[in-house]
Amino acid sequence: MEQKHLETHQHYNFLGKKTELYFAVFCGLFLMLGFLAAHFTDASSIWSLLGYVISYFFGGFFISIEASKKLPNGEFDIDFLMIAAAVGAAYIGSWAEGALLLFLFSLGHALEHYALNKAKKSIEALGNLTPKTALIKRNGKLQEVLIESLKINDIIVVKPNSKIAADGVIISGSSSINQAPITGESIPIDKSCIANTDYLPEFKHIDKSHIVFAGTINGDSSLDVLVLKLSEDSTVSRLVKMVSEVETQKSPTQRLTKKFEKWYVPIVIILVVLLCFAFLIIDESFDTSLYRAITVLVAASPCALAISTPSAVLSGIARAAQKGVLIKGGRALEDLGEITTIAFDKTGTLTEGKPKLTNIIPFNGFDFEPLAQLVLEVESLSNHPLAKAISNDIKLKYHLESQNTASNVNAIQGKGIQATYNHTIVLIGNVKLMEDAGIKVDKPIISKMEELLSHGQTVMLVALKDKIVGVISVMDLPRKTAASTLKRLLKMGIKHMVMLTGDHQNVGDAIAKQIGLTQAKGNLLPEDKVAAIKELIIRDKKIAMVGDGVNDAPAMALSTVSVAMGAAGSDVALETADVALMSDKIENLPFVIGLSRASKRIITQNIFISLGVVAVLMPVTILGLTNIGIAVAFHEGSTIVVVLNALRLLRYKID
Repeated sequence: MEQKHLETHQHYNFLGKKTELYFAVFCGLFLMLGFLAAHFTDASSIWSLLGYVISYFFGGFFISIEASKKLPNGEFDIDFLMIAAAVGAAYIGSWAEGALLLFLFSLGHALEHYALNKAKKSIEALGNLTPKTALIKRNGKLQEVLIESLKINDIIVVKPNSKIAADGVIISGSSSINQAPITGESIPIDKSCIANTDYLPEFKHIDKSHIVFAGTINGDSSLDVLVLKLSEDSTVSRLVKMVSEVETQKSPTQRLTKKFEKWYVPIVIILVVLLCFAFLIIDESFDTSLYRAITVLVAASPCALAISTPSAVLSGIARAAQKGVLIKGGRALEDLGEITTIAFDKTGTLTEGKPKLTNIIPFNGFDFEPLAQLVLEVESLSNHPLAKAISNDIKLKYHLESQNTASNVNAIQGKGIQATYNHTIVLIGNVKLMEDAGIKVDKPIISKMEELLSHGQTVMLVALKDKIVGVISVMDLPRKTAASTLKRLLKMGIKHMVMLTGDHQNVGDAIAKQIGLTQAKGNLLPEDKVAAIKELIIRDKKIAMVGDGVNDAPAMALSTVSVAMGAAGSDVALETADVALMSDKIENLPFVIGLSRASKRIITQNIFISLGVVAVLMPVTILGLTNIGIAVAFHEGSTIVVVLNALRLLRYKID
């Protein structure tokens, strides 16, 4: 139904996407002009009436279109009731009341439908992850083709620093691949060609060191990739499908509103029609019965109810915006306050998203500064992302500068690098690199490596000649405010805080221990994150997901409320998310959860006030104990009270 509404509004959006919002504003403007002409000028009443009539046109335009499309199907909802109430108010001369009803209701409608237009952007952004064309080897020649025309077992050539066009296996070359767009891993992964392509297992069973995903970014070397998945079956395509499926689902709040409208509106219509013929039963004129019926119609029109939630939502969203938080609609604002479980992505969300040098530890009589200088000289000549991070941090932390005393740097894929330093061979890499060079790794060094690995750090050995002289380690460090933020969330009643990451489990466990998470799940691909979210929803009903990368989009879309880290977040995560921390400050999360809870309380209060007034006015007007003026006064009074109550959110501060 929402899609049909959206198509209807797009058809009539002759002033652009905000046409309905402009109409609501024009409705309020001419309502104000009509009111001023009637009460503060000596102008003829025709001018105030003209203002109200024009206000009716703008306020009732889109509402009338929707109501008319539903009537042939026998559907009566609040749209129809609001139009009927406005027409009834005009019939008995209460033009201002009718225009006010239309203004408040059309404003809420306009904001709702404008938000629907934003939903499509997430799917469009996902589609831009992969390149549109690929270089393919056919008959010994290279040719550029559209990715849609790729076939299984085609061989594509991936140039250095370019996006990979298809899911497949490397059959020639080796490189470091930035997989962050898909897996969220903070450090580029070394990939090498598979030894035997004659008997390939299923894609999911091939060693991860040989496979590549569409949308990931190649490093400094050229690769030949055997295509194993068509574009519609690629990892990115699955992301698009998952986001699309989730975004078309109705929220529980929408279903509840539909149920309410289904019963409330027909009952009011039947009651008003019956009251028109009350003169047949009781001793009164037809005009008196008609007057009572219209008074009941005005009293029963849920104006305060219609504005009770939008006014609180708008106030809450405005207050959040002041703090650099974007909230996309009332559902997110309401649901976030009920959350007791939050799932976090790691890289760029709980951590800085950049590898940092954490340790330089000398061994075998080597001093710290000569070791740091040696590492700087060698790593500064490498283009590997880790090497750049290490050399930059040595310069910043220890104020050392390269003396250009290293040369002949050679990357050994999957193991590390070899270079010449002061006419001596230097090796920096893993244990396998040292063993291949015949260099013994002693137990104290192994013990230190295991200690660092257990804390989630990436560890490398440094060897000079035939002896290991040091150990260096890097790590994607937690945000400085992560631990204090999680501690505050725990005090607010968030019982479960789970980290979902593409990094290794020991990395996740180390970060979780440092910042106070209740659980960490590592080695997760996007579909694994979706499965984890489904498990949490089964257990806890409603959960929030906080992420920043494209790989988080499906999991974020499936969660009850999705929160994107703004400055570091991808376009897809931002478009998919219900809440975006625009200033990229995770410490704003407790504020927005507190604001959501306050908004939920005020929405409940507003609904109680609005329904309470209708519950009192309905029997009073049915019995003829009041006139239209008193009904209007109470009706408008409840609307003012509801709006003022909602405006309290503009001053919200977290305890």
